[in-house]
Amino acid sequence: MRLHTRTWGEGDRVALLIHGIMADHRTWRRVGPALAARGLRVIAVDLRGHGATARGDYSMELFADDLVETLPAGAEVAIGHSLGGLALSLAVERLAPGRAVYSDPAWCLPRTEGELDGPQALARAKTLSREYITALNPRWETEDIDVELETLAVWDENTAFGLAPAFGADLLPAAPVVPSLVQLAGPSVMISPANAAELERRGFQVRTVAGAGHTIHRDDFDGFMASLDGWI
Repeated sequence: MRLHTRTWGEGDRVALLIHGIMADHRTWRRVGPALAARGLRVIAVDLRGHGATARGDYSMELFADDLVETLPAGAEVAIGHSLGGLALSLAVERLAPGRAVYSDPAWCLPRTEGELDGPQALARAKTLSREYITALNPRWETEDIDVELETLAVWDENTAFGLAPAFGADLLPAAPVVPSLVQLAGPSVMISPANAAELERRGFQVRTVAGAGHTIHRDDFDGFMASLDGWI
């Protein structure tokens, strides 16, 4: 599937931005222009079932295949958040960016049962209220709350069920395909300290943005950008 994209900047130096579940390219509203100001042509996607991209079947592999179908190979850097980090890790060998950044990637989703079942819980987020989103993300700017409500309205919650095999699975990459940074929230609900240490052992650089929640680039934009020092 060819994905809808948004581009900031111009030129031959390319950066790729891949959002997490429930979001779309608008989650990068500050990051895209900031990278463009550094001389990069920044391309952000809407994954299938998100934003202006079409609906269809959903799986980890399809999310990754769509990236390869849509994005140019050989970008200077590729940044993926959460589901976007998982999809990037499955596509990185084919996309062959110079560097990869995995921002709180969804490599170790916990398995739960009953009403707490992971895919069902994610799908229920479709109906989150402004009040709940604001309370959950006290550091977000008002525009981020507005964007979250807009993206939830057009998100296909069935994407959550396509990720069912990821819950309870160990999806940590065996080794970095390209020089790779794992950027963690502080603390991370995605990557445990033990898994962070294992990733370092496997050759990934790991940096934590202290005090930031899962969506680091919205929770602490300055901390997000600072942690990319040497990677962009």
